[in-house]
Amino acid sequence: MKTIASLIVAGTIMAVLLSCATGPAPSPTAAARAESAPEKLRALIVTGGHGFDREAFFGMFDAFPEVAWREAKHPQAADLFAPDQRATYDVIVLYDMAKDITDQQKAWFAETIKEGKGVVILHHALGSYQDWPEYAKIMGGRYLRAPAQIEGKPWARSTYKHDVTFTVEIADRRHPITQGLQDFTIKDEVYGGYWVSSAAHPLLKAHHPESGEIVGWTNQYGKARVVCLVGGHGPTAYSNPNYCAVVRRSLLWASGRL
Repeated sequence: MKTIASLIVAGTIMAVLLSCATGPAPSPTAAARAESAPEKLRALIVTGGHGFDREAFFGMFDAFPEVAWREAKHPQAADLFAPDQRATYDVIVLYDMAKDITDQQKAWFAETIKEGKGVVILHHALGSYQDWPEYAKIMGGRYLRAPAQIEGKPWARSTYKHDVTFTVEIADRRHPITQGLQDFTIKDEVYGGYWVSSAAHPLLKAHHPESGEIVGWTNQYGKARVVCLVGGHGPTAYSNPNYCAVVRRSLLWASGRL
């Protein structure tokens, strides 16, 4: 009886850890080959400039079995884009809302991505570096914290609204990030009136009066794959299995593993 109870507990824990992952649990044969499996994807998660529920947010990444992450906070975070630091991570996750970095750090940042380091940009990071046009080119979009001119067209300040329940539509069902996923409902903060480049490739769409239409897209910057996801404000997003699946697959795709 004790052995059976232990197995039940172990199985429950495993189910929780894999709740954000897709696909079946590893078979005993696969587990026996663990030593020959690829090393974990090293994600550098950049934060600073905007508050968030740390435990819930990083708990989402803890549940991704292929990912090992570390946090880098501003203002020191941008120094990790220096040439001698780039080999220490495989993919960059931006969850910051930085106002500015030095010209040297900007050059390092752009160079790191142009050379092929993948980037996943989440939620409020779309509002970083308002006075740095190259950042908008990297993202293929921009949340406008003040009125601006983009491609010769005037844009009003972007909007936001908390705790909105809406449906996310899979715009491209053949893309590796979204393949096999179905439309889903989520409660999250929505943004409105932001700019998305015509060169960006839509992955996710929303049909809500408070939200922009394209809420997830990919972009190419130099040799790098870039993914932008508008959602991801708090625990109601981090705990949504569909959102988790999109974030996880975005990490794998941006790093060339999917």
